[in-house]
Amino acid sequence: MTAAIHETLTQHLIREDGDEDLCLAMYAPSTGARRDTALIREVCLPIHGEREVHGNATITGGYVLRVAREARHRGLGVVILHSHPGGRGWQDLSELDAEAETSYAHMVAQVTGLPLIGMTLAGIDETWSARRWSTDGNHFAAENVRVVGARLQVSWNERLVPAPSAMPSQLRTVSAWGEPTQASITRLRVLVVGSGSVGMDLAIRLAATGIQKVGVMDFDVVEEVNRDRLVAATRRDARLKIPKVDVAQRACINAATAADFRFQRHQLNVTSIEGQSTALDYDVIFSCVDRPWPRAILNQLAYTDLIPVIDGGIGIDTFDTGEMRNATYRTHVVRPGRPCLQCNGQLDPAQVSRDRLGLFDNPTYIDKDSQPQAGKQNVTMLSASVMASQLALFVSLVAAPSRFGEPGPLRFSLTSHRLEHVQATTNPACIYENLVAEGDQRVPLAQAAATSPANKSWLLRPAMFLAVQNLLSLVKWTRRR
Repeated sequence: MTAAIHETLTQHLIREDGDEDLCLAMYAPSTGARRDTALIREVCLPIHGEREVHGNATITGGYVLRVAREARHRGLGVVILHSHPGGRGWQDLSELDAEAETSYAHMVAQVTGLPLIGMTLAGIDETWSARRWSTDGNHFAAENVRVVGARLQVSWNERLVPAPSAMPSQLRTVSAWGEPTQASITRLRVLVVGSGSVGMDLAIRLAATGIQKVGVMDFDVVEEVNRDRLVAATRRDARLKIPKVDVAQRACINAATAADFRFQRHQLNVTSIEGQSTALDYDVIFSCVDRPWPRAILNQLAYTDLIPVIDGGIGIDTFDTGEMRNATYRTHVVRPGRPCLQCNGQLDPAQVSRDRLGLFDNPTYIDKDSQPQAGKQNVTMLSASVMASQLALFVSLVAAPSRFGEPGPLRFSLTSHRLEHVQATTNPACIYENLVAEGDQRVPLAQAAATSPANKSWLLRPAMFLAVQNLLSLVKWTRRR
């Protein structure tokens, strides 16, 4: 859920009189390759006569039916939420709680076609717990509950995902932010998309920190031309054209400090259906790609599926003589509550359309229209600065020093050595930011494996989506003129 949803639920469920309370919400399913997630899209507070508070709390069947009918109309499921005012940590179900949720599970599933989700809020530390109900009265506990805001707050089910013990090689890391923070960070599933000059170094640092599950996604292979930017690649890797994900796997395993480190190898393109589904299995994503289409996919998932994306890039400007004029890098956390990549000027919808059509790989098109080739100018020493800034944003997001959280978009200029906050604002008509928690209802920007006549009509939806983006950008540009 977003931090705004969390705040609304907390204000309702945590009462000043110390009594329990109850309410309903609607959720959208988000289906990954291996993990299913429920995204709370809207809170449905009870109206007069639909719930009674008497130490415990009860709701009427009419309240449940009202929300279930609305959820069915919108293709959503139902969440029933209640509080344990004196609770701390992940909460087990009492017999009364289980009986109440069981009594509505069958009806909700029959009306909406989706399983009932039950959630409990512990009043002392605001820890969430969650479970999914089947129509036969059985429930299955969730691994975690994530609240996405300036801080990524994760409630962990210790039975399913126990906290790993700190290893001797992690003692200095643990001393920086304490064992509870280390225990939460190391259980996150973190994906690095793009294992070039920035992504390769990022993955190694994540493994060295003690994170147990680090995934790297890249469909490319090592070549001699990019060996000056892949510090973990060897001459042999370039000669044999070894996949970049294999180089990242070797380097991460050597650097890992977790007792049970698991490298997730994904030789995929995130613009494919399989690549997008794989990305949905992760809690945090690092965007280390230099092409518009993959960035558009990740930009979308940050909002539709509530997965924070830490994006970064570098632009190098040269004189006609070939000497460097300046280098600028930008880093930002993409999430609900922050401007998307398009709104902060880091994603051009027209370029996304060209990339989808394959024009970025067409030398004739590049020469004719003076279009830049992505990723041609790069210096590994400057890439390290992008990597460092992205990791600093990651620490701000998941460790939140002094509880400040991530600071918003940043920009650094090499000529002046000035780091500044970018005052980006959201376009009120932004297509990405107005589709928070869409989940599986998102517009499919990813590409099917093969474009056959049967699925060409399916591809019209992303084409229309990008056309609207182009139109909005034109309107915005015209107004500025």
